[in-house]
Formats: sequence, structure tokens, C-alpha cells
Amino acid sequence: MRIEAQNSDETVLRELGSRLARTRLERNVSQQQLAREAGVAKATVERVEGGREVRLTSLVRILRALGQLDALNLLIPEPLPSPIERMRLQGRRRQRARQPRSQDQIKGDTWHWQEIEPGAEGRTVSLAQDQEGTPSPWQVVDEQGVGDS
Repeated sequence: MRIEAQNSDETVLRELGSRLARTRLERNVSQQQLAREAGVAKATVERVEGGREVRLTSLVRILRALGQLDALNLLIPEPLPSPIERMRLQGRRRQRARQPRSQDQIKGDTWHWQEIEPGAEGRTVSLAQDQEGTPSPWQVVDEQGVGDS
């Protein structure tokens, strides 16, 4: 019989009990042996197979003893993470491609602090430009914009 949403609770429990009994018999295990392996009373195994209510922990123990506990993953799959959780798990994804840099470019990109000459503390440091407006190396500029070389 197929378990469907329109089945009553009693019908579903009877079908589950019947399936567990068939699984036990296919493994050639008695109710007493199954009860011993599962750590439950024989009456509990009888109630499960008869489609009567039992504690959830008893059902889990019986499923484990029958080697069917992993089947619960198929019955109730783990929920997928939300879109926000997925983004957090993925981390930052690349948004742009760039050309590989040559060794010459890498060597020329090293940046370092230049020492400030004595007496230049308190002056403003800005990027100077040559006559054509091209940026030149950093230099110390006083309040009037006149540079010290």
C-alpha cells in the first residue's frame, strides 16, 4: 500500500508497522531478538508492528537495529540553506577578470614610506604635478604650496 496524505493516522501507522515487520522477517530476526538489539521491550516491537502508537525514541532504536535509520534522510531531507545563508557560505565571488601582471609590473608596484626631513613635521604632504599636469613623486609642500626638494 502507498502512504498518501489522505490516509488516516491509523492507516499510516499500520502500514509502517507492516513494513517494519516485513523488513525484520527478511533479515530472519525474531521480535525478541530485535527487541534485545534495539534495547526495547518485546511488547514495544509488537506495538510498532501492529500499528499502535509508541515513543519516537523506541521507533528510532528499532530502525537503528534493523539498519534502516539512514532511510530517515530520504523521508525528511535536510532543509536547504536560505539564499542569504548560501551567499555567506560561498564568500566573495569574483566579479571582474584581470590580466596577469608581469614581474616588471609587480616589482614597480612596491610602495614604501619616505622619511620626512627634519623640520617638515606639521607640513602638508600632497601629490605634486609637473608643468604638463602629470603626477610626480610625493614631496613635502608648505602652506603656500611651495615644495621642499
